[in-house]
Amino acid sequence: MSTLAAPAEPTTPEEASAPMAAVEVLRTGMGTTVQDAGRHGHAHLGIGRSGAADAASYALANRLVANPDGAAALEVVLGGLRLRARGAVTVAVTGAPCPVTVDGRGAAVDTVLHLPDGAELELGIPATGLRSYVAVRGGIDVAPVLGSRSTDTLAGLGPPVPRPGAVLPVGPPPRALPAADWVAHPPVGAARMDLRVVLGPRADWFTDAAVEVLLHAEYEVTARSDRVGARLAGPALERREHGELPSEGMVPGSLQIPPDGDPVLFLTDHPVTGGYPVIAVVVAADVARAAQARPGTRLRFHL
Repeated sequence: MSTLAAPAEPTTPEEASAPMAAVEVLRTGMGTTVQDAGRHGHAHLGIGRSGAADAASYALANRLVANPDGAAALEVVLGGLRLRARGAVTVAVTGAPCPVTVDGRGAAVDTVLHLPDGAELELGIPATGLRSYVAVRGGIDVAPVLGSRSTDTLAGLGPPVPRPGAVLPVGPPPRALPAADWVAHPPVGAARMDLRVVLGPRADWFTDAAVEVLLHAEYEVTARSDRVGARLAGPALERREHGELPSEGMVPGSLQIPPDGDPVLFLTDHPVTGGYPVIAVVVAADVARAAQARPGTRLRFHL
């Protein structure tokens, strides 16, 4: 089971003598949750991994503020988050590139930002992508559940979804100091994405023509998408087998086909099992990219 590493002792006398900091949530936007590297080792109990949907952007945010791997951060959907520092805090914003301000003054993503006591951090709507991440030096120090501070929106496990007025404690700063003020980051999100897949495990339940359609047509991410899965609209995929499957294990990236023929691309809060056939699975390296596909994004799948 993966657990959050304990932060080391602070480096500087100022950090050592400072009272414990926190961030106050003033506005959450369309959706803000606490996420870490996930809740591992409980699938046999019907409990999924959860964790940051875009693991790469989440990890970068923690590296910028020198947090240990697995420190909890905030995952923000389509911007709109507003925080107030209670005590001086150091933060970084990564993922979907959104306008960032500190007390109304322009700041930047992928940089180390120092917020004095009372300063307000605000995230606007990103131009591309869907999910931004806010890491605070020391990590969001809410109580872990089954070894993780991630909020699983399907199972209802983990810390509650932050609401305006919530005060989120920040853990002690780690021993390490940030090694860079800014990093170059690959583009996040796009109007069209190509995702690599592996066929199966139930590709044989579909006609050969359906497999060809999957690999050559475009599918659009709909507004019915969430952390459980991206619900897609596009050409229906005709089944060869019309029986029912017993429930079987699911993994992130599974392309499950319900009876209406529209694929569901499972993301980080996916169910542990499912009974609809999976025609293909998006390779693990591309699942984080898929998590940044906002409604209206066009997806193409290829081997």
